Amino acid sequence: MSGTQPDVTVVIGAYEAMPYLIDCLASVEAQSIGPERFEVIAVDDGSTDGTGEYLEEFAARAAMPVRVLRQRNSGGPSGPRNVGLGLATGRYVFFLDADDRLGVEALERLVAMGDRAGTDVVLGRVEGVNRNAPQSMWRRTEERVDVFSSNIKYTLSAQKLFRRSLLERHGMRFDESLWTGEDALFTMEAYLRADGVSVVADYTCYYLVGRSDGKHVTKTGGYLPRFDSARALMRLIAEHVPEGERRDLLMVRPFRVTLLPQFGPRYLEDSKEVRRHKLELAGPLLDAYWTEGVARRLKVHERLRLHLVAERRHRLLPAVVEFVAAEKEPEAHLEDGGTRVYLAYPYFRKWWARVPDAVYLAEPSEARSVPGYRGKRKPAAKPVRPS
Repeated sequence: MSGTQPDVTVVIGAYEAMPYLIDCLASVEAQSIGPERFEVIAVDDGSTDGTGEYLEEFAARAAMPVRVLRQRNSGGPSGPRNVGLGLATGRYVFFLDADDRLGVEALERLVAMGDRAGTDVVLGRVEGVNRNAPQSMWRRTEERVDVFSSNIKYTLSAQKLFRRSLLERHGMRFDESLWTGEDALFTMEAYLRADGVSVVADYTCYYLVGRSDGKHVTKTGGYLPRFDSARALMRLIAEHVPEGERRDLLMVRPFRVTLLPQFGPRYLEDSKEVRRHKLELAGPLLDAYWTEGVARRLKVHERLRLHLVAERRHRLLPAVVEFVAAEKEPEAHLEDGGTRVYLAYPYFRKWWARVPDAVYLAEPSEARSVPGYRGKRKPAAKPVRPS
């Protein structure tokens, strides 16, 4: 590059990535941005399947600068990403998983958007290949959004374009103590610190590939890392956002995506000891961050389960989980002229259960599908005092 700073550094953390790595690197080589405008830093995290050797072969033939580092296995994606980030020289950094691949115009479009909008994070449309991918944030291309006014909080994976000066200014790195959810923590912090976020929705920039061999970079380690992840993300949000509606809006994400599944169908298969431990881990998180603002943004069955955990009504929880796992439809109770809908999940108006009616009250987004629902009643207008 003759001393010219690259526009973007692509950081690839790789572990046992063959044969997926072949398509991944082919997508890097095919980038329309041109080899003079980007560099690749690839970190082999102790692979034994030829991943490191293939990376070195690629580096020897590639038109763009490629640096390969090989290290002992670190146990997760944070270590390799941090190594690559520490060596990056590009104006932007893009984290690419070694079993996924880029759209041909991905880097060119993402960099162009970041430069045009002056934003610090750019999201490119993601498409799943043999696996699900986030969808709600790709409705339209937007030059400038934030984490409060959009659905970007539901895509917290690391596969995005980050302005490197943002990361360096705040000393941002991936938390190597987390076995899962490290990317959510990193990306949420970037969203909260960023001078704007852009969304490229009219082109598939990233193909999220589902592996058929069961090998993944991240080790899940059971339920404990999920609670560690939820705790870290909740603390981060609380540190950056004062109490109130905006914090509640963001807290929905760790409650719904990370904590709630621990009290889903798998809870019915847990031993008594595991159930007890999950409830002990969840209690302090609900004490600290569970609010009416979070609760009303959840569906009734989600709210009910977390309410029971928060109130230490543990003996009531299995029946609710069984009802939800069986995909039963609760009876709908329309009241106040069809302006209020209560969904009669287990214990609804059972005096001995002592669960408030408010827990069963469906918000408009959930009540809309109930026949006869007339919409939330608007408050009466205040009379205008004559002049």
